[in-house]
Amino acid sequence: MNCAECEAKECYRGKDCTPYITEIEEKITGTDLETMKAASHIESCYYKKKTRMEETMLYAHKMGYRKLGLIFCIGLSGEARKIHEILKKEFEVVSVCCKVCGIDKEEYGLEKIESERFEASCNPIGQATIMNKENTDFNIVVGLCVGHDILFYKHSAAPVTTLAVKDRILAHNPLGYIYSAYY
Repeated sequence: MNCAECEAKECYRGKDCTPYITEIEEKITGTDLETMKAASHIESCYYKKKTRMEETMLYAHKMGYRKLGLIFCIGLSGEARKIHEILKKEFEVVSVCCKVCGIDKEEYGLEKIESERFEASCNPIGQATIMNKENTDFNIVVGLCVGHDILFYKHSAAPVTTLAVKDRILAHNPLGYIYSAYY
């Protein structure tokens, strides 16, 4: 498969280019089917009408989620505070920043940005553990580092979506790299 290089995109009109259709269709059941229904409903009703934030909230309501986890990078604390304020109007919200537990990077032999001072490690496994203990229904990630996000997704018991990704150079808009002829 190499869909990125396909010019025709005939799948958009119903063509199956894979030998896996039966295996894939057998997996679309239960909560996975409910997730697909909720996502399709939001897409069909709000296409080009709602922001990612609004769609995330609509999805949470459609799925019946009441307790949301907000998992964020400490560098996006201001943004997380605003997101928390918006979410708490309609949901119970638990939030955990990346430096939770204050674990020294030296404890695990991790590289530091500045070697002369204490530096707390990002702790995505800790963030996931706390969300699991809090029994969140749905987790929302804001700006975790590449790799740290992977560990959070791996260890989260609840479904996860990403509201914003971190890109320190491009104002958290990694597609700016693709759109810019100057970078």
